[in-house]
Amino acid sequence: MYLKNIEVQGFKSFANKINFEFHNGITAIVGPNGSGKSNVADAVRWVLGEQSAKQLRGSSMQDVIFSGTEMRKPMGYAYVAITLDNSDHALPIDYEEVTVARRVYRSGESEYLINGATCRLKDVAEMFYDTGIGKEGYSIIGQGQIDRILSGKPEERRELFDEAAGIVKFKRRKATALKKLEQERANLVRVSDILAELERQVEPLEKQSTVAKNYLQMKEELKKLDVNIFLLDNEKSKAQIEECENKIAVATNDLENANAENDKIKEEYGDVEKKIAELDASIEEKRSKLSQTSLLKEKLEGEINVLNEKINSANISAEHFATRQKALADDIAAKEAECERLTAQQSSLDAACEELVKKRDEAVAELEKLQSLIEEQNGIVEKNKNLIIS
Repeated sequence: MYLKNIEVQGFKSFANKINFEFHNGITAIVGPNGSGKSNVADAVRWVLGEQSAKQLRGSSMQDVIFSGTEMRKPMGYAYVAITLDNSDHALPIDYEEVTVARRVYRSGESEYLINGATCRLKDVAEMFYDTGIGKEGYSIIGQGQIDRILSGKPEERRELFDEAAGIVKFKRRKATALKKLEQERANLVRVSDILAELERQVEPLEKQSTVAKNYLQMKEELKKLDVNIFLLDNEKSKAQIEECENKIAVATNDLENANAENDKIKEEYGDVEKKIAELDASIEEKRSKLSQTSLLKEKLEGEINVLNEKINSANISAEHFATRQKALADDIAAKEAECERLTAQQSSLDAACEELVKKRDEAVAELEKLQSLIEEQNGIVEKNKNLIIS
């Protein structure tokens, strides 16, 4: 069994997805300080189930997620997967290759995977028992860990020896079994205490049992009495129900009669409403005719008053015209004398008028000629104006 490759993405300084390939022999990772060499070992320790952020050189588990740089955004999760060659079946799983993966999100959610299947941290730890590959195994030796082992307590060195000897799994099972036995002993002590308490309560419980039996006997008698009372109440209720049914039948008959009478009244009411509507229409028609007659009466009265005024005016005008006629007759005589004088004068004026007409015709001809010239000049002006505009 040996490590074949490590796949890292978003873990500490590994923002891009990186795949470390390992082959038989020795593989060395070299680089300057701060280049991330120790992060590879931290990634392996982390994927094997390390829960202490201090062991991973951080203050919290979110510190293992790539926090971003000036040129790159921070990642939302960290993912590490290691693939082991299991052709010798050193691991208790029926696969030639075993891939253990761990993913943690910035929200705090975490998951473990074995060959793509979700599992528990306990499953990962139990699979690596006695192989030396666990997070506390001797296969991962960090800086200063050898000095810590040599100068550490015997109990701490014993854990490494137990891991190398292959008895860690059995010791863990023994510890689990002892813990369960201790819990069972505590449960037995508790059961003994409960039994002792129950034995002390036997005599009072016997008295309570006697009282309970008497109570049950009396309760049974009370139940019989309740049943008899129920039967009596039932008979009484049946009689009341029968009486109510008779009353309901009578009320139903009365209701049917009332409904029939109501239908008849509704029909009569409909006929009355129809007649009322016809009378309302007739009244409205007569009101309209009366209104039209009143308007016609007022109009005729107005016309009569106008005619009377015209008659009075005509009578006054007749008297005025008679007086006026006499005055006009005198005026006509004077006008006729004036007319004879004007006729003679007209003859001389007609001759002068003919001469003026002749001059007017000549002036009109000259005017038409000037207008024609003006129109021609206006056309030229308009043409030049359009030329200037163009």
